[in-house]
Amino acid sequence: MKKIIYVFSFLITGSFNLLSQETSESKREPGHTNNNKFKQLYEEFSSPNRYRTASGAPGSDYYQQQVDYIMDLELDDKNTKLYGEETITYTNNSPDNLDYLWIQLDQNIRKKDAPALEKNGGGADPLIPVEVFSSKYFDEPFDGGFNINWVKSSSGIPLKYTINNTMMRVDLTSSIKSGESYSFKIKWWYNINNHVTNRARSGYEFFPKDGNRAYVIAQFFPRLAVYNDVEGWQNYQFWGNGEFALNFGNYEVNLTVPADHIVEATGDLKNPREVLTNQEYKRYKQAQNSFDKPIIIVTEQEVIEKESKFSEKKKTWKYIANNVRDFAFASSRKFIWDMMAVKVGPKKVMAVSLYPKEGNPLWEDYSTVAVAQTLDTYSKYTFNYPYPKAVSVHAKNQGMEYPMICWNYGRPDDDGKYSDRVKFGMISVIIHEVGHNYFPMIVNSDERQWGWMDEGLDTFMQYLTEQEFGQNYKEAIAPLEKYPSRRGDPEKIVPYMSGFQNNISPIMSNPENVFQLGPNAYAKPATALNILRETVMGKELFDHAFKTYSKRWMFKHPTPEDFFRTMEDASAVDLDWFWRGWFYSTDYVDIGVKEVKKYRISSKPSPEVDKILSAYGMTANDLAPNYVFMSSDTDESNSDNESSNSINNSIPLKKYLEENPEDYDLNINSLPKNFYEIEFEKPGGLVMPIIVDYIFKDGTKKRVEYPVQVWRKNDDSVKKVLATNKELVAIKVDPDLKTADIDISNNSWPKEKSASDFEKFKNKIKG
Repeated sequence: MKKIIYVFSFLITGSFNLLSQETSESKREPGHTNNNKFKQLYEEFSSPNRYRTASGAPGSDYYQQQVDYIMDLELDDKNTKLYGEETITYTNNSPDNLDYLWIQLDQNIRKKDAPALEKNGGGADPLIPVEVFSSKYFDEPFDGGFNINWVKSSSGIPLKYTINNTMMRVDLTSSIKSGESYSFKIKWWYNINNHVTNRARSGYEFFPKDGNRAYVIAQFFPRLAVYNDVEGWQNYQFWGNGEFALNFGNYEVNLTVPADHIVEATGDLKNPREVLTNQEYKRYKQAQNSFDKPIIIVTEQEVIEKESKFSEKKKTWKYIANNVRDFAFASSRKFIWDMMAVKVGPKKVMAVSLYPKEGNPLWEDYSTVAVAQTLDTYSKYTFNYPYPKAVSVHAKNQGMEYPMICWNYGRPDDDGKYSDRVKFGMISVIIHEVGHNYFPMIVNSDERQWGWMDEGLDTFMQYLTEQEFGQNYKEAIAPLEKYPSRRGDPEKIVPYMSGFQNNISPIMSNPENVFQLGPNAYAKPATALNILRETVMGKELFDHAFKTYSKRWMFKHPTPEDFFRTMEDASAVDLDWFWRGWFYSTDYVDIGVKEVKKYRISSKPSPEVDKILSAYGMTANDLAPNYVFMSSDTDESNSDNESSNSINNSIPLKKYLEENPEDYDLNINSLPKNFYEIEFEKPGGLVMPIIVDYIFKDGTKKRVEYPVQVWRKNDDSVKKVLATNKELVAIKVDPDLKTADIDISNNSWPKEKSASDFEKFKNKIKG
């Protein structure tokens, strides 16, 4: 049945606007720029060029530098030092000639006089744990920065270098021309920090009961900074929050450690027969074809036997890693070691875990299967995992990622018992950190500048993986029916987005400059993407666009614009309004019902219509006899019989229906007789689609989703008309809490009475 179009409403609206202009005082208002929420992002975006296209894809002349490393490393367990000598080969794929190279010295953040130690303000703490107080005011600062022995050319000629905090410039004797490669060497060492007492992403944990250490070592070697088409040399110092901007390259690493240590690292282990016992090697080979459950390579009992013995001998583990942006390793005689094979596309990938006995039974039960689930889910939504393995290493209070390997927290009590909070926290952090292999280890965004591009995208994918883990491992989440994800669901971001504005930063902020890094870089962008998938775009369009972005930029360096543009390019959905609101502002969602009016078809014009006609010197008799009059329930002059079907009140309408029997059902009772004008208000700044349930007296319900564009001409409120032959009794906006609306007190009509904070507190006490 065709909709009945009420043209007269246009006349009414237009006329009222004209009347307003004629009767208002002639006061000229100042001009303004385009503040429309649907304004395109041309002002914010860079112009497309031959390096990066308007579609969000790499351009025809896109380039990135290649940096290859050959390293000889030695871990001194007795003295907690790490020694290294590396040969770096830098290939200049840019169109520019380079006179010097910038090296990142991230360990220098741990120098005892590092500026980063004084980067935050703060007064005297009235309440502070004793160990924190002692460390802050009594202890000598730990000195863990790089000691550079020398920098030389490949032929042994000393090269001049200048260290600026966490950056080192190496001056070249001649320029590296475009297309050329240059090799040089650096010898260095540093003191390894205790990452538990000196909170850090890398270091060792000391176990006083047996005198052993477990090492998780990263950002441990001088690494080339990125030189690209966006900013030239990456020159933002390492201050701690913003992480790393790194180049892809190939690694050959010889890692010498105590002979009784077990090691895992980025890359393929090339000499397992040399470093493993016969029994370990047998299990190692067996695990390569175990797809149903992990195989334990080094058992808990074997670890216990080793813990009291400290070998004076050494072994060298040899690794090769191709096309990776970084290298990290873990080493300890305390490590239990298990692994299983996972089918990812046409390839076999090893899911691997390392953990001390202090991590059991939790880690033996869940770590490796969580790794396997991550590889499966992430590959489904992005691209097939290209590396040979993914390793999860247990480390107290850690959650940090590197190519093929990551550190994760989650430790049972001394008696082996653990809460659901500990269990789900461990599973979630493993999923998150293993997931970082995709963002930013492969889709290689600049973490130093844009923390959300790796953390936010990864947290979004973490949410999808957690939900699939819950579906596939129901016994692990029982008695829950759904995995209890901490981030991702829209309602969980409400406390942050409704908070004090002075402590909230836009997502498009450098990680060093935000007040709350977790909500800003992790939770809010993840929630935004979830809303984009579930509510704005739909799963099919979103998933195709997201996979397109992932594949376009794997093993490349995308910017935020490349992501924004690709998501639109691959979906044909204009999302500038969404990026502008969710990523460039701190606006929040608040959409509600302001007013509801009921209209019926009337036999005569309302006083409202008479007033408009009078302004033009007209009466109802001057109108052509083809208009439908409508009156609200509040119109006291309306004398029509309300018990009858209101369609009977309009002779022109009845005549029109009778003359068009092929278009309309002549059963008058089936046609709409009630017309509800609903005015939606938007106290919040963010424009969003309006999802609304209309609930009728007979118990039925109708869901309508008004597109976000309804706000494009009025940012404050918008009116919609619901035509129905039923009686409307209630309205519910955002009934499933899919938009992160910060105030649901205005989401209902009639307005629902909500309990006060005090009542909620009383009920909580009673419960």
